[in-house]
Amino acid sequence: MKKRSRGVRVVIVLLAGLLSAITLAVCVVAGVYLYFGPQLPDAGDIGQTQFNEPLRVYTADHKLIGEYGTERRKPVTYDEIPKQQVDAFVAAEDDRFWEHPGVDYQGLMRAVIHLVTTGRKTQGGSTITMQLARNLYLSDAKTYTRKIKEMILALRLESKLTKKQIMELYLNKIYLGERAYGIGAAAQVYYNKPLDKLDLAQRAMLAGLPKAPSAFNPIVNPTRAKQRRDYVLRRMHALGFIDDAAWKQARNAPITAGEGSDQKNPARYEARYIAEMVRQDMVARYGDKAYTGGYSVVTTIRSKRQREADHALRKDLLAYDARHGWHGPEKTLHSSTMKDPKAVQDALDDMTTRGGLVPAVVLSTDGQTVHLQTGQYGKVSIGASQIPWLHGNKAASSLVSRGDVVRLAYTGAKDKDKQWTLAQIPKVQGALVAMDPHTGGIEALVGGFDFGLSKFNRAVQARRQPGSSFKPFLYSAALANGFTAATIVNDAPVVYQGSGLDDSWRPQNYSGTIHGPTRLREGLVHSLNLVSIRVLRRVGIGTAIDYISKFGLPANQMPHNLSLALGSATFSPLQMATAYSVLANEGYQVKPYYISKITNGRGKVVFQAKPKVACDEVSNCPALTDTSGADDTSRLAPHVIKSDNAYIVGDMMRDVIKHGTGRGALKLGRTDLSGKTGTTNHQIDAWFSGFNANLVTVTWVGFDKLKPMGHAETGAHAALPMWTDFMGAALSGQPEAIPPKPDDIETVQINPQTGQRALNGGGIPEIFRKGHAPTVEQARHSGKHDSSNEVQQLF
Repeated sequence: MKKRSRGVRVVIVLLAGLLSAITLAVCVVAGVYLYFGPQLPDAGDIGQTQFNEPLRVYTADHKLIGEYGTERRKPVTYDEIPKQQVDAFVAAEDDRFWEHPGVDYQGLMRAVIHLVTTGRKTQGGSTITMQLARNLYLSDAKTYTRKIKEMILALRLESKLTKKQIMELYLNKIYLGERAYGIGAAAQVYYNKPLDKLDLAQRAMLAGLPKAPSAFNPIVNPTRAKQRRDYVLRRMHALGFIDDAAWKQARNAPITAGEGSDQKNPARYEARYIAEMVRQDMVARYGDKAYTGGYSVVTTIRSKRQREADHALRKDLLAYDARHGWHGPEKTLHSSTMKDPKAVQDALDDMTTRGGLVPAVVLSTDGQTVHLQTGQYGKVSIGASQIPWLHGNKAASSLVSRGDVVRLAYTGAKDKDKQWTLAQIPKVQGALVAMDPHTGGIEALVGGFDFGLSKFNRAVQARRQPGSSFKPFLYSAALANGFTAATIVNDAPVVYQGSGLDDSWRPQNYSGTIHGPTRLREGLVHSLNLVSIRVLRRVGIGTAIDYISKFGLPANQMPHNLSLALGSATFSPLQMATAYSVLANEGYQVKPYYISKITNGRGKVVFQAKPKVACDEVSNCPALTDTSGADDTSRLAPHVIKSDNAYIVGDMMRDVIKHGTGRGALKLGRTDLSGKTGTTNHQIDAWFSGFNANLVTVTWVGFDKLKPMGHAETGAHAALPMWTDFMGAALSGQPEAIPPKPDDIETVQINPQTGQRALNGGGIPEIFRKGHAPTVEQARHSGKHDSSNEVQQLF
């Protein structure tokens, strides 16, 4: 009995001790909860989180062209997340996620035992719920205090939210490197794909990132990233999420991160000038909330035409550069660097592709062949035909030597030896604007060779002299003031005397020749300066400026003297495109715009553009057919010049391309193109502006600091190729479109020498507004022309 009694006492003592330990543990837990609980969000508030979504800018066909904000984020719902992606994160981070109550006590015990036996905190025992709690409410400081708070918050999260809601929050909040928060943004950043288009290997790669986003970044460190990816795949296989075949295929898959992203292909979508315009506009509207409110902006930009515009501008500027001197290498690597292949690769990795030009280091030269190392494409070789500045029998060593950092342009040829050509970042700059003349919607805009090199937007911010590309507006003013396309104007020398004895102006035609009595049409076709000056003098400077202002060109940017006839005003390419739209759309003034729609983070449309449209009435306007049906006359653009005037000027400009300074556009094989070259004194500015009935495009080339571009670098030579490359691509497959001929236009046979009606048959056709054609009676008494070349006061 005594032994039995002692046994009972031992049991009682043990039970009492255990009860005391449990009581103590409960007290400790209660104390910890009472101490830390009030410092943390209540259960009623927990799980309510507002994601900071960046501002996103899209083309009209919803291609992403800009993203602004400290966090890249693209929230997705749980139903939008593929199950395989969820399985990958569960396998990598928390294989008991669906079973535990937010805190995995088994995992914690393993972590405690590991700490006791090794003295190291390498296993944290964190669950996905605990990670979410930390990301939502806590810092990343590795302390026991933070761990306790994590557990409390995790339990509260699990009491408030379902497992699916927790997983959705986690996968939208987790940081995955490259400023990407959440898997929606990460899929876009690393693979340029939506989540449902990723393969198993790519999903495992994303699931491996939370542990160390920088260390396992597949773009920066593909070797370590692959090791982590393969670990995730092993866990998925061990847990039965994937079968043997899928595991084997995925672990043998190459690293594809970055191949379609901005990191490895910075020229994938180059619309950064227009995206920056949108950013500035959004900040003006919403302040700093523009960067965090999840706003999406749909622009009027058409992605295909934007790509074509970038290609045309860069090709044109590189061609100009190839016609002029070699600038020399950008820099030269030290000889010690060249001895270490890894150091050379590191140097290349620090360089950025600019304007599509890939950085490369010269390894050696061999006669007229250059051997180079690129960062992404390995070793390449180029020969004499791929080196524009290597003339005659000169050796390549006359241009470059070992260690020189140069640029290569990709030609796209199939033959590997001919894929590249030596290039250099141009010092000359350019701009291109393409507009829909019926609405003013900007369909493509490029403000320079590369936004990363210069954020100055020459398409909008630069004000340059348009030269002769201004003349169509003057000739339109002439038609509105008694001239016809057949009016004779004397192309002869003229001197305008200033106030001083030596202060005189002797304008000349670009060619230096004179043509005598010339029809107005021929004066525009051949861009005769002396004809234009006499036209402006006869119309009157004040009258001309008042009239030309109707095109949307500010009067305060036009000089009040006869140099105006030669394009000495200053306008931006966008202003010129806006003005040319009046000629293309039968005389209506539309205003340029580039934001079509703005939605906020909740998907609500907060702005919808309603541009004025070039139409005489709503019922005749296709651009207004999507409205509610109301007779919204406020959407009709003002009719600022007569349709017959616009048609005649456009017809004269079609002759500029057929017979005049714009003949380079004939290679497009179209008859619906109207255009005009523009060249300023000393070839400082070169322009080509033109249109058909559906598209207006203006191109400009010049140096930012005013200086000559060189002999013969005229509008026809320096700017027209950019225009034809773009228009050829933009209008490919499109039917010809000439603005409709007004009913009051008639065709009359005239004598090309006198501009009068042809007598006794013969002559050439000319178009006139009805009632303005020369009569037979006038033809019989013709012979008086403007032959004045007297000295005039220059105002």
